[in-house]
Formats: sequence, C-alpha cells, structure tokens
Amino acid sequence: MFETLSDRLTSVFSSLRAKGRLSDADIDATCREIRIALLEADVALPVVKDFVAHVKERARGAEVSQALNPAQQVVKIVNDELIGILGGETRRLRYAKNPPTVLMLAGLQGAGKTTLAGKLAQWLREQGHVPLLVACDLQRPNAVQQLAVMAERAQVAVFAPEPGNGVGDPVEVARRSIEHAKRQQHDIVIIDTAGRLGIDQELMRQAADIRDAVQPDEVLFVVDAMIGQDAVTTAQAFMDGVGFDGVVLTKLDGDARGGAALSVRHITGRPIMFASTGEKLEDFDAFHPDRMAGRILDMGDILTLIEQAQRTFDEAEAAKMAGKLASGDGFTLDDFLEQMMMVRRMGPIKNLLGMMPGMGQMRDQLNQVDDRDLDRIAAIIRSMTPGERTDPKIIKGSRRERIARGSGVTVTEVNNLVIRFFEAQKMMKRMSQGMGIPGMPGGRRQQKAAKPKKGRRVSGDPRKAGLPKPAAEAPKPGLGALGNLGQQLPPGFDPSKFKLPGQK
Repeated sequence: MFETLSDRLTSVFSSLRAKGRLSDADIDATCREIRIALLEADVALPVVKDFVAHVKERARGAEVSQALNPAQQVVKIVNDELIGILGGETRRLRYAKNPPTVLMLAGLQGAGKTTLAGKLAQWLREQGHVPLLVACDLQRPNAVQQLAVMAERAQVAVFAPEPGNGVGDPVEVARRSIEHAKRQQHDIVIIDTAGRLGIDQELMRQAADIRDAVQPDEVLFVVDAMIGQDAVTTAQAFMDGVGFDGVVLTKLDGDARGGAALSVRHITGRPIMFASTGEKLEDFDAFHPDRMAGRILDMGDILTLIEQAQRTFDEAEAAKMAGKLASGDGFTLDDFLEQMMMVRRMGPIKNLLGMMPGMGQMRDQLNQVDDRDLDRIAAIIRSMTPGERTDPKIIKGSRRERIARGSGVTVTEVNNLVIRFFEAQKMMKRMSQGMGIPGMPGGRRQQKAAKPKKGRRVSGDPRKAGLPKPAAEAPKPGLGALGNLGQQLPPGFDPSKFKLPGQK
C-alpha cells in the first residue's frame, strides 16, 4: 500500500546520508521532498503541513546540529513524526467489567465490514475469548448468509434470527443478541451493521439507534484504505453523526496510494486499532504505529515477523527440528517439506521478506517471488516414496522420471531439487562443525606448530647410517646473479670468460 511513499522517502534519505553536515538549505530541500512524497501518497494537506512544520522545527534544533551523524538524526525525527501521525502507541481493546464486551462495526458499504467481522472474531478466539457474531446488516442482499459463512470459517457462533434481504429490524436484532450472548456465555459480541454507498440520514439514524440500544464498549469505524481523500470526509461524517472509538483499515494489501487512511487519525483524533492486509482470515492484526512507520521508512518489521512465527510454529517441533539442523544428521525431505509448509502458513513469502530491513531496495526482486514455486516443490516431494524421501541418493533416472510425471514437472526440476537438498545437507553439516574454521565450536583444531629440528635425523638402519647427505639437501642456487653458487667457485674465476662445451 505505501510502496510509493516508502520509495520516495528512502531516496530522500539516501542522498541526505552523503552529507556530513546539514545546512539550512539541505533541511529545506529535504522537507520539500518529504512534502511532495506525502502529497503524492494522498495524505491530507493539513496533515502534510503539520508534519513538515514539526520536522523542520526539530531538524533545525540542537538534536541535529550537535549530533555525530545529522542525517541519521533527521531520519529518526521523521520516524518519530510518522509514529505520531499513526497514533503514537498501540491502542488495545477495552473490555467490559461485566461480560459481554460489545463491539459495533460501522462504515460504508464495500468497506469490508462483514469480512472484517469474521477476521476479528477469529483473532479474538485465538486469544481465548468466545465471540458471537450478530447479523444486523439486513439491507444488503445475502449479507446474513455471508456472515454465517464467515462465522463457520472462523469457528465461532452467529446470531441471525432474521433472513435479511430487506426483512427484519436490525435494532431489535442487536438488542436481543445481548441477552442471547449472556445465556450462551459469550464474552464478546461483534455487531455487523449495514452500510450505504454514501453518507445519508437513514444510515446515520440506523447506526445511532443500534448504538443507543446496545451501548457498545467500542465503536469501530471500518474504512477502505483505497478510497482516497473520501476516507477523510466519510470518517468526519461518521464522527459527527454516530461517533466512534477507533479506526480499522482494510485492503492494505492493495496498490493504491493509501495516504488518506493515515490522515483519518489526525483529522478525527481517533487511533487506528486494527489493519486488514489480505483476503484470508489470518490476514489481520492489531495496528502498531511504530512498526508501520518502520515499514514505510524501509526499516523492516521484525517484531511482527517474530509474532507470526510464534503463532505458526509449534515449540516442541521447532526444538526437535533445531536439533536435527544442529547435528546435520537425520534431516530428510519430509523434514524439509514440513518446514516449508510452516513457513507457507505464515503468509505470502513476499510479505514475509518485505518485513526485513532494507528490502524496499529489492522490490523488483520481491515482485518476482511466486508462492507457487513452493507448491511445485511440495508436489515433487509428495510424489516420492517414503524410502526416497528418507534417502534421496536412491533417486536415479527411472525414479526421477516417475516423480516428474506424478508431480507434473520436468525431470530437470526434480534433479535441481535433489541437488539443492544435498547442498543444504552439506551446508548444515559444515555449520554443525563450525564451518571448518579453527577456534569455532566444532571446528577443526588448529594445527600444532612444527617443532624445530634438533639436527640431522639418523636412520635406524645400520646400512643407511654411513651414507652421505642426499644431494637434494645440497645448497640450491639462489635468485641473485650467482646466488650462493658464488660461494663454491674458485678464487679469481671470471664468469665472462666461461664457455660451455662446444662453444668457441
């Protein structure tokens, strides 16, 4: 979503780092480029003005002029101001003292409220809660059925007493859902409300009536991050008509500029609480302003990557696999497939690599990463017999042809996989042995220094004891004009008069 903004800011800072000292002209030029980058990213003009003013004020202060590396200090200032625009610190849900906690979703039609309701329900269920989805969108065709499908996928309950499609009273459904949740011991109620294609009085009145009927603990405004400056207008209208406590950004995986979504917090004063980054239920998480600022500035998001790994990898299996990797023995193609599938469950490989620092400079290479390559590798391994997976050395010509036919790939691809696996095995063994570097754990021992010779070694064979010194140990000619040969020539010898046999 923020690739354009990230690329522009990264190029600005790369030229800035070449300067050892920053003048006022350098600061003005940098702030001008930052202003252009934010405006191109569709950030609202009032937000851009405040942002640039704060950066310029701090950049001309003592924290930059007295810094050892002024350019890095300016990057830090921009990072701090970005975190401020995005909300400062992570905003957590407020839970009711007496369950159930009621969460109400509001927003325009097409913003993704129903899908988001399923994502939020699964996210809460994984944290140990027992959520209940409530179908109060009785206007849009098949909205009730869609919410039921999302509830089934998220493995949570749904309260949908009315068929929808224009039938039923959403305010009454919302009121009855609270009593149903108490009877069924649900500690969280998520109310999916209806939207409109635009702001109108009927939409605001219905949302306000539902809010008054259930007294929600949190009203979450769901906004499509791809709708541009209209996001700010819509957010302000909902703020005035209904009021909300937090913002949820959807469709952050799109290719739109998305800067207007960053303006919502500054305009309304309400924090961004959650972000949806894909179509799957797992593509959802709490919004962390500091981590998003790090992504925009190409500093990476290692914490989110670690959290995804912790949710995906089983601790006992990870420890067992670490032992195999450390020893370098017993690592088979089955283990390789298992590890690859664990990484696959963490999400698209491109997104995972994008969380690494500095990956913004390799965006073209990242765009070439295709998750289907992993699927082809998995198909090749699954086409092998258990014996072939355990001992790939037995995979010869006829076996490779059979595996290629079974997985729908070429024999060359099978050959490449087997070769790469053997290379990986060798690398793991070298790593387990300290890469063969003296002094490292498991490495080769340092060779002992050769002991100085105490003298000529005499053979124990009496027949060799009296033999003369071998000719190989005689003095060798040096590299000089005559080397040490001159020491063996008779006195008064003139080399210029010396002639070889046959010369006249």
